[in-house]
Amino acid sequence: MDDFSNAYPTHDPAWVQDMHADHYLQSWSKQGGRPKVITGAEGSWFWDSDGKRYLDFQSQLVNANLGHQHPKIVQAIKDQADRLCYIGPAMGNDKRSELAALMNEVTPANISSTFFTTGGAAANETAIRIARHKTGRSKIIARYRSYHGSTGGTLSLTGDPRHHLTRADMPGIVRMLDPYLYRLPTGHTDPALCPVAQGGPHLEEILMYEDPNSVAAVILETVVGTNGIIVPPDGYLQSIRETCTKYGILLIMDEVMAGFGRTGKWFAVDHWGVEPDILTSAKGINSGYVPLGTMSVSTEIHEWLRGYPLPGGLTYAGHPLACASGVAAIRAMQEEDTLTHATQMGEALRAGLRKLAEKHPCIGDIRGLGMFNGIELVKNRETKEPLVPFAAKGDAAKPMSDMMAFAMREGLYLSFFSNVIRLTPPLNISAEDLNIGLEILDRTLDLADAHCH
Repeated sequence: MDDFSNAYPTHDPAWVQDMHADHYLQSWSKQGGRPKVITGAEGSWFWDSDGKRYLDFQSQLVNANLGHQHPKIVQAIKDQADRLCYIGPAMGNDKRSELAALMNEVTPANISSTFFTTGGAAANETAIRIARHKTGRSKIIARYRSYHGSTGGTLSLTGDPRHHLTRADMPGIVRMLDPYLYRLPTGHTDPALCPVAQGGPHLEEILMYEDPNSVAAVILETVVGTNGIIVPPDGYLQSIRETCTKYGILLIMDEVMAGFGRTGKWFAVDHWGVEPDILTSAKGINSGYVPLGTMSVSTEIHEWLRGYPLPGGLTYAGHPLACASGVAAIRAMQEEDTLTHATQMGEALRAGLRKLAEKHPCIGDIRGLGMFNGIELVKNRETKEPLVPFAAKGDAAKPMSDMMAFAMREGLYLSFFSNVIRLTPPLNISAEDLNIGLEILDRTLDLADAHCH
């Protein structure tokens, strides 16, 4: 009998890189790359096969909200694996029910029940189906600076330039502009006089052309994530909510990135007291340890679903291992007062960024809530000329990619979109680690300053 126990040299980093390049398909990338081989992580740090340590100032894909290898989540996964790894979604399970009860506890007051998915895209797909099913309407209004997922439907909703890479052509999608205060629409300088920044007036105009009776839902990232960390002005979401209510349009808030403490509240909508009809999330619910997403609906929609079937399903909906990790993460956040810590560290981070702005002319704007922050880099503060063009790639993006490479060599993991560096460390990062990150960022920004004029 053949012995396959040592068939592959998995402890050889070069072999891991070869297999990654030759047999693994990496998302949103040209294939054939040979990445760093990561061998471990703990807290706000991870390290590679050479033993070099990196401070994770991105929480990976903005999902490791409680950092790496949080002991309570890891233990919950181990315990659940020993008890029951899988049972179908139509059967009762203690952790599934416990997580549903916790979701009812932490979501806005009008939200009462949750469908558990494998991630944010599936959550948004299901939300759109419910909106169309319930209203009998077909159109969905979404914003330009948005990312809602990479499935057929959610990529159609997405305004992020990545939707150009494939046929994102689900019918019925209408776009609206974003409340991007640093760069208001042409001709506007005062947010108070700009209908886009006010929300409702801009939506009303779109509805005039589209016919509100044809619109099922408006879907928004509460705080724009990937596409620039754009925080809406006070009153914006309230105005959108009022307009949706006026016309019987459902409001879907996508909090895949912003949810579960990322902004210092359980959900970003809590900053403005807005109650959506549907709330989607994923990522931070369990720090990404097991694939898990949520699509939560209002009591009104839940009651309606008692008479109409939920238009969607997944083999792994409410997976016991995922639900156990979600329960552990939410309870850990409650026990460790993570929301307070995230708020305090977010204030410290933005204070540090304001000090850096006094030194670095490349910083045009600083924005964020809690541990959801971004700095927009410019060549000139007066003209606001971006350091690199919108959605720049290749040589056009070199000033930004050079900074990312420099920071990585110095032990700081960063990411960017266009001319915005995203700063989204774990919610429980220590003050000491935060300062280490700011110190490396300080030196990194010297590279951008060289392009200022």
